[in-house]
Amino acid sequence: VQLVESGGGSVQVGGSLRLSCVASGDTIGRYCMGWFRQIPDKEREGVALIDKVGKTTYADSVKGRFTISADNAKNTLYLQMNSLKPEDTAMYYCAATSNSYGLNQWATQGGGYWGQGTQVTV
Repeated sequence: VQLVESGGGSVQVGGSLRLSCVASGDTIGRYCMGWFRQIPDKEREGVALIDKVGKTTYADSVKGRFTISADNAKNTLYLQMNSLKPEDTAMYYCAATSNSYGLNQWATQGGGYWGQGTQVTV
């Protein structure tokens, strides 16, 4: 599966952005899908994931502010980001895996299919 992110940009503190990740080559409903972020010289951080049955998991740092969702008809994964903070600044990546990873485990081990990333600056 190929993944292409979009929707990043510069936004003021407290603002909102919606990231999109369009998949091709396979249907996202067959995968656990996730959003991750990374800043230079820092470890990759798991932001949110949605499993094959729609169960969602969030990093504590984004709970109540970010929402992950999947539109299987459009084969697209979304990340709605509200109340953005400077510490949300990072390159954001979407990913797909056939494994049943936890968010932190997936962030650490990597694996699966990854997009090229989209930059978010707050």
